[in-house]
Amino acid sequence: MRASSKVFPSVPASAPWRRTLLAAVAGAGLMVLAACGPAPASGGPGAGGAMPAMPVQVRVMQEQTLPLTLEAVGQAEGSKQVEVRARVSGLIERQRYQEGERVRAGAPLYQIERAPFEIAVQQARAQLAQQQAQLEQARREADRLGPLAQAQAISQREADNAQSSLRLAEAGVAQAQALVREAELNLSYTTVTAPISGISGRSLKSEGALVNPTTDSLLTTLTQADPIWVRFALSESELARLRTAGGTQVRLLSAEGQPLLAQGKLNFSGSTVDTALGTVQLRAEFANPDLQVLPGQFVKAQVVAGEARAFLVPQAAVMQNEQGRMVWVIRDGQAQPAPIQTGGWSGSDWVVTGGLKAGDQVIVDNLLKLRPGAPVTAQAAAAATPAASAPASGN
Repeated sequence: MRASSKVFPSVPASAPWRRTLLAAVAGAGLMVLAACGPAPASGGPGAGGAMPAMPVQVRVMQEQTLPLTLEAVGQAEGSKQVEVRARVSGLIERQRYQEGERVRAGAPLYQIERAPFEIAVQQARAQLAQQQAQLEQARREADRLGPLAQAQAISQREADNAQSSLRLAEAGVAQAQALVREAELNLSYTTVTAPISGISGRSLKSEGALVNPTTDSLLTTLTQADPIWVRFALSESELARLRTAGGTQVRLLSAEGQPLLAQGKLNFSGSTVDTALGTVQLRAEFANPDLQVLPGQFVKAQVVAGEARAFLVPQAAVMQNEQGRMVWVIRDGQAQPAPIQTGGWSGSDWVVTGGLKAGDQVIVDNLLKLRPGAPVTAQAAAAATPAASAPASGN
């Protein structure tokens, strides 16, 4: 291109600085052309343009026979819970237990004043003695008049009256005996005892309080927590699966997934379905000698519902997408996604019932950096939890 004379009107073409400027312009043009040209192929920073393999930890899959369980949140309750009430009126003279301690059946809890009831017993016994004396007199009279009536020494009417008096006296004695028994029973009620063995609750009446069996009789409560019951619910499909497997064994887990008590068993299954929730109520019983689980406590209940051949996969390795759960596996030195079917979890691992085969290498770290077909190198991860120590749970 010829330079316009208007740009440099008075500069000769042979000026040295003009030649330098033209050379710089020409060099810039070559750089622009180079930038616009096709870029050389490059596969990454590795030798020969190949992407370097990413080191990842893997767990090699081993098929195991795992007990499948159904899991639900449950709430503990005492196997027995009673209200301790006063059965006679009177003042509480003494509280004979410590709140919150274990008590045995028959142990004294409260003492209500005895004097009025001791007096009532004495009166009833005196009345009984009076009735017994009248009975003896009526029996002697009947025995005396009977032979006289047979000898026609007296009228038959007199003899019949004597027999009637005898029967009335016998009834009077029976009534007096009942009154004595009632008075003695009321006297025994002045000592309030524990109807069951269990944990005592807070005392609702203090010493010196007046109690009345008809209006204000509740003194405290007792809860039997050994054995303890746990109530929970399963869906209709889960219950059908449980019945098919014939499972009755139940385990208890804490909120952190740790076992709480020795294995228990189902002792109740509801006969109706909750129409609002679509669930059926169940109850299990557990030995609880150390009171490790308290009434009202929320726990996880696992019911054994058969066994299955499956794999244990760390929960951190299982991902969720639109199609369901998946894991990354190594195939031909590359990371590839693998859809899986899960049957619940066992300890810190998922129980995988489909989508994997024995020997598969499941990637357990660097999951967010993986892409389908990305080259990876395997490093051994921690071994799977043995099936014997951690039961699998079903969904």
